Amino acid sequence: MNYSGSNRRSGRHEDAPQIDVSLIDFSAKDSRLFDEVANQSAQVISEPQLKDANKSTQLRGFYNEVVIWDQKIRQNPEKYTEYLPLVKMLNAKVAYARGRKLVDDNFLTLIRHCISQLDDNDKQSLYTFKLFLEAVMGFHKMYAKK
Repeated sequence: MNYSGSNRRSGRHEDAPQIDVSLIDFSAKDSRLFDEVANQSAQVISEPQLKDANKSTQLRGFYNEVVIWDQKIRQNPEKYTEYLPLVKMLNAKVAYARGRKLVDDNFLTLIRHCISQLDDNDKQSLYTFKLFLEAVMGFHKMYAKK
């Protein structure tokens, strides 16, 4: 049963914007990825579907973890295939955060989509993920409500 446009059980607003990940493609060399696409993504996650979700500090934690993995792989490129499963564990971590209502479905979708694009044979895909998330975080800071 719906009450005034929201789903009481999940706390989710039915009219809340849904993130469009169709333009987030790490293999395409699209100049809009770190600008327009990151900006659109940040706008959506800055209007969380759940009360108190998608706080800057929570999102920053995920970004910091991506940065750490990118640095480790840059220092030890031969260990990329060994580290990649641990990077992909971010899916489980963001799912846990979603379960605790610290992030919303849009952020979960964003991270899952980005991780799905990490190529087993291309270290550059992780670097692109890091740069994209950095751009999203920058735009998010502008849009996030204080």
